[in-house]
Amino acid sequence: MTATAANLLQGASTDFLRNFSPFNGMEPEALAFLAEHAVLAFHPRGSDILTPEMGVPKHFYIVQRGKVQARQTRGAVVTEYASLALGPGECFPIGAISARRPSTNAYVAAEDSFCFHISADDFLQLMQMSRVFHLFCTHYIASLLNQSRQQLQTTFAQRAAEQQTMTTSLAELIKQEPFSVTPDTPTRTALERMSELRLGCIVVVDPDKHPVGVLTQSDLLPRVILARFDLDRPIGEVMTANPHQLPASASAYDAALEMATHGVRHLLVIAADGRLKGVVSERDLFSLQRISLRQIRAGIENAADIEALQRASKDIRQLALNLIAQGIGAEQLTQFISALNDALTRRIIELALARHDLNGIDFSWIAFGSEGRHEQTLSSDQDNGILWRCAEMDDCDRTRQRLVTFARDVNQDLAACGFPLCKGDIMASNPELCLTLEEWKSRFGAWIREPDPQALLNASIFFDFRVLYGSERPANQLRAWLNKTVKGNSTFLRMMAVNALQVVPPLGRIRDFVLEDDGTIDLKKSGARLFVDVARILALRTGVDSSSTVQRLRQAAGRMGVSADEAAAIIDGFNFIQLLRLRSQHLETEHDAPGDNRIDPDSLNELDRRILKEAFRQARKLQLRLKLDYQL
Repeated sequence: MTATAANLLQGASTDFLRNFSPFNGMEPEALAFLAEHAVLAFHPRGSDILTPEMGVPKHFYIVQRGKVQARQTRGAVVTEYASLALGPGECFPIGAISARRPSTNAYVAAEDSFCFHISADDFLQLMQMSRVFHLFCTHYIASLLNQSRQQLQTTFAQRAAEQQTMTTSLAELIKQEPFSVTPDTPTRTALERMSELRLGCIVVVDPDKHPVGVLTQSDLLPRVILARFDLDRPIGEVMTANPHQLPASASAYDAALEMATHGVRHLLVIAADGRLKGVVSERDLFSLQRISLRQIRAGIENAADIEALQRASKDIRQLALNLIAQGIGAEQLTQFISALNDALTRRIIELALARHDLNGIDFSWIAFGSEGRHEQTLSSDQDNGILWRCAEMDDCDRTRQRLVTFARDVNQDLAACGFPLCKGDIMASNPELCLTLEEWKSRFGAWIREPDPQALLNASIFFDFRVLYGSERPANQLRAWLNKTVKGNSTFLRMMAVNALQVVPPLGRIRDFVLEDDGTIDLKKSGARLFVDVARILALRTGVDSSSTVQRLRQAAGRMGVSADEAAAIIDGFNFIQLLRLRSQHLETEHDAPGDNRIDPDSLNELDRRILKEAFRQARKLQLRLKLDYQL
């Protein structure tokens, strides 16, 4: 081949690679090295490109044209359950060639195909040359997700330009040295300085500058003025001990979530050595979003009627849109939405309590389903119940009726604020879901002892619970009892595993995706649910207390010996599907609108299609683990 012909081929290879991640982000010299060493080979339909029997892979492949089918193998058996179609720009085998081990997949040309391939030695050299390629190969889905977020931020470039990003570190937000006093400082002296400097709070530190307390303007009325506190006494007697604090490396988003969750307006920023670095207030976060946290939370806390809470509910959706535009991840977004919706629900309960005489009744308002998992998207109906205690001298039937009447008002008010009534009547206003601790144990126990299809469906909803209002102690007792009871019942867990495998990831053997009749994929039923169901089983099996899918996966993985990288890839897959749900729901105007969990894969850009395919592949790996564990 002449030098001119070689240059033309190398140029054509470079042009092709630039259309796909991670090659489009690689350093110029690394991309040139890849194009120079890549050889284009033809693979006729049905031919084996790479199989486990071929031993340690000698080449790294990039699909240039056609389709390659990757099939997981178990001994001599190839299962349709574990197949995946790879198209142009996709590459293999990343894990096997990196670890210098035989591939666990068989790669077969599903149609006449062309693939670039480079030698294993060139692959390892490329890993050393290119930080981008190294990151891609070691954290495959995380790398793709990062690029997707960058694309999304570009899409929202105009809006992002008008706002600082919520990923800004707290260290960057601090503009001045913090003012602080010691615990023995007279309160009068501290307040005078607070007034002179126009501070919203004053920090109390020990001799080593480690924070020990805080006093805010909102504390002055109840603690100082109305209590007629002697201003000559030390501030240590009136301060709030153990103030909320975050490290300087935390983001503005972390601060916003902490404020929203705990209802505070100031956070202390701490340096690596534990010393006070500064104070971040809600005011500092105002410029980071058009609709501020203070506006929303103040609107919720000060709401005197449902109309005010309806406005707050709309503001939560708008704030979520701003955060999506700024590239905040799905896990943080769903936590943020849940935290603000929790505050809104608690305010609805408080307003309802003012209309109902429930003094002396010890009850907890429980959230189930996605709300119970801290995974609310922007389209969630109600799943709630009540856990209450009946004293020996009480009329339990009458008490239950009072709680149900109260719950009916709360459910209606939630519906008015955009959370539709549950079509299956999974609501606290249903007397069957207004139960004492012993009654909940009895109900759960019946499902565990006789796991028929309805019992398994109930378990998938009700075993994901947490307290939104009232004491958490009874719910913690119920969780401990549940984990202990289920852990010793292998039959129930196996039946849950069978149920979890009823829906498989919509991955095609030839085409990228298997679509429903309307040409879409239901990201809730065929996406998020796959991760949620397996995470629930793993949590029950390993005794994890958390109701969050991500936390269940993280904690269960550690207890089962699953590597951190493998667990991270699974969690990234789940989070991407959640992010797609949030992005599509923002196109709708109402909660629970028809089709708001559906997506047409053809509407996605090439990068997001690729990540979605990898996310479904992670779901399938998770299901395969369940299948092997229970020999299904």
